[in-house]
Amino acid sequence: MPKYGPEDSKRSPRFTGIRTYARLPHVSGSLSDTDVAVLGIPFDTGATFRVGARFGPERIRSASALIRPYHTASAISPFDYLSVVDYGDIAVVPGYIEESQVRIRAGLQQILEQRVIPISMGGDHSISLPELRAIAAAYGPVGLIDFDAHSDTSDEYFGQPYTHGTPFYHAIREGLIDPSRAIQIGLRGPVYSKRDYEIPVELGMEVITAAEVHGLGIAETARRVRARAGVGPVFLTFDIDFVDPAFAPGTGTPEVGGFTTWESQALVRELHGIRFVGFDVVEVLPDYDVAETTSLLAANLIFEFLTLLACSVRGQR
Repeated sequence: MPKYGPEDSKRSPRFTGIRTYARLPHVSGSLSDTDVAVLGIPFDTGATFRVGARFGPERIRSASALIRPYHTASAISPFDYLSVVDYGDIAVVPGYIEESQVRIRAGLQQILEQRVIPISMGGDHSISLPELRAIAAAYGPVGLIDFDAHSDTSDEYFGQPYTHGTPFYHAIREGLIDPSRAIQIGLRGPVYSKRDYEIPVELGMEVITAAEVHGLGIAETARRVRARAGVGPVFLTFDIDFVDPAFAPGTGTPEVGGFTTWESQALVRELHGIRFVGFDVVEVLPDYDVAETTSLLAANLIFEFLTLLACSVRGQR
């Protein structure tokens, strides 16, 4: 049996105890007998509009107390197959993006060196660049699955290279991503120019806009994502603004015309058979949330990621 799993909420009420993701044990440093580490990266200095996503990990953990261990759609309890811990937060430097990138990369490397899969809670989307630096150091260039309303492929904002709108431009330029196995899903909304959609394609990625996803449907969209990701290692990043603000209002740059919570879950559930080596959920901004709906969605998406990993383990046995 896996060494680490959640507290039994039939024995101790879910509103008790120190807040960790899904009531998992808080373990840092040595991760022996651990398969997955959930961690917070509370950095939001890369945001260009609303700030406050530094409080995302705290609120996702709080909402995750509602997570029960059995995944009904997949008929599996992920914690029967995976030893999972809450690793705590990486100590970033508020206001200093490049120093924080150094610390984020180093924090992820400590996890990856122990052959543990990280699932990060942001924080704004700028955190994905140092995450990818650490992951590429461990695995080489990886595939990318990006659920997002925005391409985040600008080369700079305000004359500065690093914001939450630039991580994937720099990740590809630095050779962290294999663009032939990279795909962005859900792009939509007003943009600065048509170049916003041309740049990711010129960088080598595939783009499925929100309008195209709505037309293709969940099954066909997921088929295209699986085909693009291929057989190598893949990093999945989920910007919560992929979801329509009617369902996830707590985010920094909301865009109407997005997806429901159900559509988001269903798309993730279809991504079986992919070799995932890391995940993140970013841009949860609690100050703009309503009744914790955004934080609860983020907590459940992480549970979906854990289920994908557990299903892979089950399939290997």
